[in-house]
Amino acid sequence: MSALLMVWAVLLHWGIEQTLARGGKSWEHCTDLRPLDILSEVVPVNGVKSGIRMIQIQGARGFQFSAMHPRFLSFPASRIFIYCDIFPEEFSIVVTLKAFPMRSKRNEYIFTVLEENSDTLLLGLRYSRNKIHFIFWSRELSNGWQTRVTFRDVFLADNQWHTLVLAVTKGSFSLTVDCSIPTDVITDAVFPTSLTVTGSRFYVGSRRRRKGFFTGLLRQLVLLPGSDATSRMCTGMNFNLAVLSIPKILQDLPVKPAGNGLLKYPYEADMKVTLGSRPPCTKSESGQFWFNAAQKGLFICNGDKWISLLEVEERLDYLEEYQSLATNSETMGIEVFVIPDVGLFAATANRYTPPGSAIYKWTDEKFVAYQNIPTYQAQSWKFFTIGKKIFLAVANFEANERGQEFSVIYKWNYRKEKFTVYQRINTYSARDWEAFVIDGEAFLAVANHRKGNNHNIDSVIYRWNARTGLFETNQTIPTSGAYDWEFFSIGPYSFLVVANTFNGTSTTINSHIYIWLSGAFQLFQSILTFGAADWEVFQIQDRVFLALANSYDSTIVAPNNSFAINSSIYELNITAQMFVKFQDILTYSAVDWEFFSVGEDNFLVVANSFDGVTFAVNSIIYRWQGYEGFVAVHRLPTFGCRDWEAFTTAAGSYLMYSSAKEPLSRVLKLKTF
Repeated sequence: MSALLMVWAVLLHWGIEQTLARGGKSWEHCTDLRPLDILSEVVPVNGVKSGIRMIQIQGARGFQFSAMHPRFLSFPASRIFIYCDIFPEEFSIVVTLKAFPMRSKRNEYIFTVLEENSDTLLLGLRYSRNKIHFIFWSRELSNGWQTRVTFRDVFLADNQWHTLVLAVTKGSFSLTVDCSIPTDVITDAVFPTSLTVTGSRFYVGSRRRRKGFFTGLLRQLVLLPGSDATSRMCTGMNFNLAVLSIPKILQDLPVKPAGNGLLKYPYEADMKVTLGSRPPCTKSESGQFWFNAAQKGLFICNGDKWISLLEVEERLDYLEEYQSLATNSETMGIEVFVIPDVGLFAATANRYTPPGSAIYKWTDEKFVAYQNIPTYQAQSWKFFTIGKKIFLAVANFEANERGQEFSVIYKWNYRKEKFTVYQRINTYSARDWEAFVIDGEAFLAVANHRKGNNHNIDSVIYRWNARTGLFETNQTIPTSGAYDWEFFSIGPYSFLVVANTFNGTSTTINSHIYIWLSGAFQLFQSILTFGAADWEVFQIQDRVFLALANSYDSTIVAPNNSFAINSSIYELNITAQMFVKFQDILTYSAVDWEFFSVGEDNFLVVANSFDGVTFAVNSIIYRWQGYEGFVAVHRLPTFGCRDWEAFTTAAGSYLMYSSAKEPLSRVLKLKTF
């Protein structure tokens, strides 16, 4: 064998060995189902890297990158594609981020894959104010130009964490946000079958330039070849922080070093500590800390309120009467609310007109009269905001002097510092308003109780029309003597539950839970109730509960007491996908539940209104005791109790109740130890 042939044979043998050692890398698709943690590749396990800050907001950590060093946040594709050269044909991209508001025409890149020695973008994911764009390059498509798949109406800049799953398979592109219903885009352009990653680099938070740099927080960025990641992630309750794979530093809390050693993870947190009395907690203070020297407590601002991280927890000892508030007449409901930079208020829904209902302002640690509003046997108030607009809606039970039956929405006038009439809505013996937001749109639901003697009428869901600035009918729902609406969300799903009281012949009827699907509420579950007057939703750790107030059982005949009946607490069973009864509690014509917390303890207080003989009935506070459920701990003398509201000021925590039988409401202060 000639020397040339021997050299050729050796080289050939060496090349084959190298190919086998790499698992046959040459021109193979990357189909390994192992999650490829892209974010971990640019974040060092230990030590500080220029251009990276770790920030903790709302109990979760993420990274913020500096636009000064876009090239530093990259790595060669060969680092994760060890045994392959061609990008997988089917895959998922998982992203957990917290986006900040941006200008309408601005785009920011979450990640890109670029050729090493050119500006050609092979693959990328970017978002604008309300869109997500998936971009890829293919020789087979568009004459070698980039293809863009756009998902519209994706609103991320709402001061919340969000987890996105982009699943790609052939010509189908699917985006799931917070484990909600996927949005599918079907295009003629299929993802390329031969997108080579040889000689390319991954860039996190940019496309190798400052323009379009990602300004938010990034917590998770994972590529899962060959599979839709949704089913692997959407198994718990915290859908907006669902995890497939995140860097270890984001999982662990910093470990206190021994002696004079350094912290295990010397990353910068956006930590500003304030000493002294309780400082303001708004979006601008989000992520900042407050150390309460008097109580030796450490708190973090979540953009809305101070969350305890370390303190000697308060325990409820007893309650004392703090203020007797003379009202215009008997009070059917109370709404306590805060107007930023103005103060704390309470609106009372008073029975008689004149003199109508009143709004009180918390002044010098007491409620004092602030504004009178004409109402017509008002049943309840609802405070809500739309952008910078502040509203207060009253549910009127009777018609006005002209025989017109309207409930009214009032708007806060910043100049006059008063509420003024904004919109009148035709209602029928309205009992309650509920305000809520779904997918960035504002809604109002009214509980119409009866029309004349007919209790089986429609209640109405109204949608805010941003163009006209008015609420317009969106959906009608058949109800029977509707008394209360309660809105709540579980993960990406929105629910609305109605308390049906009377169908014309009986109070023993079903109340219904509705779920929002395809732009409307659809029946989710029916629950047998007895003169249902109120629903209260609350969460204890990862458990979701609904408390029902039953007021009267018309099937019970003398000498038994139709008013002494069980009210019930239901718990969401995720496996069964329904609410199941958790606990029955004996109540006396219960008309309201209110959930509140003191330190680590959780409580429910019930408004007992009538025991069949007298309106002087104790209302009771129940404390959550885990396996034992809610156990009675305080009995509060009340007279015709109709509504409870819990609120907190800088001076302490309070409960306020209204009486439907005397023109007096009372404020109780919670005494703790």
